[in-house]
Amino acid sequence: MTGPRGYHHGDLRRALLAAAVDAITDAGPAALSLRDLARRAGVSHAAPAHHFGDKAGLLTALAVEGFDLLAGALREAGDLLDAGVAYVRFAVDHRAHFEVMFRPELYRRDDPEATAARDRAGAALRAGVAALPRRETDPDQGADALAAWSIVHGFVTLWLAGALPPGTGPDPEAAARTVIRRLFD
Repeated sequence: MTGPRGYHHGDLRRALLAAAVDAITDAGPAALSLRDLARRAGVSHAAPAHHFGDKAGLLTALAVEGFDLLAGALREAGDLLDAGVAYVRFAVDHRAHFEVMFRPELYRRDDPEATAARDRAGAALRAGVAALPRRETDPDQGADALAAWSIVHGFVTLWLAGALPPGTGPDPEAAARTVIRRLFD
């Protein structure tokens, strides 16, 4: 199918998601509009609505993609330390996805695909936590998973906002490694 500017998309859905990533990178998720997205992708203004219904539908698809990318990155990591660094790397490398995934007011949180993708990412994180030696005084893996996630998510959120102290250094993965190691002390 050829768009209004003669631009042919072999996979319009993919092209629209890529344009959404660019738009969110430029101006954040709140500023995203389907009309601007269509312009960026070089298609009619009705094309995004045809594929996603509305902005929430588009952001739901982007969140699903993000959670699946995150789950893959966490599964490829070795131990919990590597999984934490992979989480940070994902957020830095896929910032647009990250900015949508943890803002459930932007997308349809109860969408079955979103729920399944979020569960896959959570399971990958919990697998890293399950490999930790169990403490007899606190065998609650759920609390450990929440602590691990809170630490890496908080760290990378502060990193992306530029809110960490100047001495943190220029490499988010190295800095994260130092912070995450504190989980094991």
